[in-house]
Amino acid sequence: MLRIGTLELSSNLFLSPLAGYTTLPFRLTVRELGGLGLATTDLVNARSLVEKRAKAFKLIETRPTDQPLAVQLFGSVPEEMRDAAVILESLGVASVDINMGCPVRKVCRIGGGSAMMTELDRTAALVRGMVEAVRIPVTAKMRLGWDDQNLTAPVLARTLEDVGVAAVFIHGRTREQGFGGTVNLAGIRAVVQAVRHIPVIGNGDVTTVEAAAKMLGETGCAGVSVGRGAFYNPWIFKHIQEHQANGKTPEEPAFEERIRVMSRHFELMMEIFGEIPGCRMFRKIAPWYARRFGPAREFTRRVVLISSRQEFHDLLADYRRWRAPFLDDQGQLKPQYRPAPLASSFMEGGGEHPPGSIAVPRGPVEVW
Repeated sequence: MLRIGTLELSSNLFLSPLAGYTTLPFRLTVRELGGLGLATTDLVNARSLVEKRAKAFKLIETRPTDQPLAVQLFGSVPEEMRDAAVILESLGVASVDINMGCPVRKVCRIGGGSAMMTELDRTAALVRGMVEAVRIPVTAKMRLGWDDQNLTAPVLARTLEDVGVAAVFIHGRTREQGFGGTVNLAGIRAVVQAVRHIPVIGNGDVTTVEAAAKMLGETGCAGVSVGRGAFYNPWIFKHIQEHQANGKTPEEPAFEERIRVMSRHFELMMEIFGEIPGCRMFRKIAPWYARRFGPAREFTRRVVLISSRQEFHDLLADYRRWRAPFLDDQGQLKPQYRPAPLASSFMEGGGEHPPGSIAVPRGPVEVW
């Protein structure tokens, strides 16, 4: 259990936004598996919401089973951010998250994302206006600072707490790092120590249950937010919750369970976006599931070309036949074909892409 302002959550586990990936179908898929406390939408431009653009409202599309839901806003105009928060509250959104962590130049150059960490007074005034305009919790997502010489997150977090922010999400990298390098757990711990009462949620490279335990234990943060790790392993929230309860690492899902969940995700894409658009969008998603299938060359080669529901199901039938020679008499992958264990990049290896780490997904990264 974790409380953020007036919002009481069932767990201390959060789904971070990944633009183009953490859409409604994926959120629904993950929620059905269990363990998730709060999900956040893709990054939404506050001005687009205020101007009532259809694309912005599609990004925040939800269902009763997709609750509680936070919407992450970016922008630098106080009136637009305030008015967007009011609109979201009227739509029944559970909380509003302000993006102060996006390192991408397109967002920073208009004063949003990580640029908000460089102008403390201006940012505090903008946030105060949002907090005073709505009754739902307002939270902030930030990085450690602009670069290693400007680790401003502790001061900013304390300042935001003073103007009413209900929680802080801290990604343990600087803006200069982007998504490279390793997460600085000591930097996250400094933010935890800087605030007085509000929860601090750690983020960055949480790709395994052990990584989540390490972040919680070494930083003292109240919860963890998972992005890439959730797309690589949609069961991660359920597994972390089980690990918190009994200290044991759950077994990886069997192949047929992975197929079931991938197919469920696919069907939700068809339902929400339509068959042809849904198939096009799923072309970049399916290979993530396939990374834990073992040999999957035939599957990944064809899945990036699917255009219909029937093609997808025909592919699955063909792939099962293609995969059969890699199995033993019990129907399990022979040892030499089993996927290597995933290592969290701040736990093992170091470097930009250590063995077993997860690269940044391809997609509309320019709006992260």
